Amino acid sequence: MKSGQNLHFGHGENPALILGKFANRHGLITGATGTGKTVTVQVLAENFSRLGVPVFVTDIKGDVAGLSQAGKQKPFLDNRAKELNIENYDYSGRPTIFWDIFRQAGHPVRTTLQEIGSLYLSRLLDLSDVQQGVLAVAFKYAEDENLLILDLKDLNSLLQHMGEQQKQISLDYGRVTSASIGAIQRRLLRLESQGGAFLLGEPALKLSDLMRQDLSGGGVISILESRDLMMKPQLYATFLLWLMTELFETLPEVGDPELPKLVLFFDEAHLIFSDCPVEVLRRIEQVARLIRSKGVGVYFCTQSPGDIPVNVLGQLGNKIQHALRSYTPKDKKVIKAVADSFRPNPNFETAEVISQLGVGEALVSTLDEKGAPRVVERVKIAPPRCRMGPVSDAERQAIMARSPVSGVYEQTLDRESAHEKLQHRAQALARQKAAEQARLEAAESASKRSRGRPRDSYATKVGKDFTRKLTTKVVNGLWKALFGRRR
Repeated sequence: MKSGQNLHFGHGENPALILGKFANRHGLITGATGTGKTVTVQVLAENFSRLGVPVFVTDIKGDVAGLSQAGKQKPFLDNRAKELNIENYDYSGRPTIFWDIFRQAGHPVRTTLQEIGSLYLSRLLDLSDVQQGVLAVAFKYAEDENLLILDLKDLNSLLQHMGEQQKQISLDYGRVTSASIGAIQRRLLRLESQGGAFLLGEPALKLSDLMRQDLSGGGVISILESRDLMMKPQLYATFLLWLMTELFETLPEVGDPELPKLVLFFDEAHLIFSDCPVEVLRRIEQVARLIRSKGVGVYFCTQSPGDIPVNVLGQLGNKIQHALRSYTPKDKKVIKAVADSFRPNPNFETAEVISQLGVGEALVSTLDEKGAPRVVERVKIAPPRCRMGPVSDAERQAIMARSPVSGVYEQTLDRESAHEKLQHRAQALARQKAAEQARLEAAESASKRSRGRPRDSYATKVGKDFTRKLTTKVVNGLWKALFGRRR
């Protein structure tokens, strides 16, 4: 299934292949439910891995995890391999690392708000221009005050502190209003309700752990458990944007290498783009256009090309279209639009074939040696070598136990950051205020005692004076009587 640096994944009139040097030009895998998209993702992922290319793939239904296990011999798979003349076909799994944002079915995946930054966070939260400005002030103030913003509690504590110090911060950084702070806090609460607290924190994921090879030189396949994640589209989009942006900003420029440095597969891609803020869509489009020069290929998997925004769709050079069903006039329009996106093949009518494809068949158009789309061909997808189905809990735990990142990310790190420092400041200020209040109360109490001593009346003063004089005369008289001078 591999020849040189090219990835072969099926056969039609000609071998269906993705040229290694153009595998970073991204791709699209589409088709109706049950037409074989997931198996196609498995075939592509395991063959990239066999070429030494690390792969990252989201597992929406749980069956992509079968990449880690050898497939079970079945006659129809053996027959398909012979039919397509696949060399050295065997049943084998690939080196795999399981990841899970919710920390149940894989190693934890985290990043920090510091790494996401105020700009991308503003876009993900769909903030207004004024609110974006306030969030930018928050990050700048934190930088100036040496306050790390790592997780949601850090940012919430910082926003609360800004509300309390609103007047001074407004003088130093520009106007900050309580209304804007409250709006940001509400958006953060929505992100937190989707599980943002699981994604945001430390230790943060190292990109190098997604770009591993095993001892034999095979690319390690990182599988992100996404069955729960797909129910939280904002969190899914947050992770996607962070990962693509981090790769783009971190990796060096490599142009078009012989093989990609990393390939990303995002299943059920419509979840990423549904109700996605316009600014986030623009950012995804921008990163998709530029990240290929870093040697990273991005492949979206969804039911219809219409699920992908047009500007993003235009960046996807390698296309695999499984069957679409035509039940309504709307379906027919979709099929026609899909057919028109391919370079036509004179041997068949593309729109007719799309609805006639069987399971495991697809219309394929990849890039040729000059980087131009090939004529569309009807292709039988190669059989996978891995298991076509999920793994058991015991198998998953065994793979995690011998994983090269086992124990690296499991323990949450909660170092002193904005939340803790602001708490310490608040406590110190409270102690200072309490001490000052106690000093004032003591001074006031002493003053009251001094002012509160009763003054003698005029009669009392006269009585005291008379008594003093009388006592003096009596004492003097006794003295004279006892010790008077002798004559």
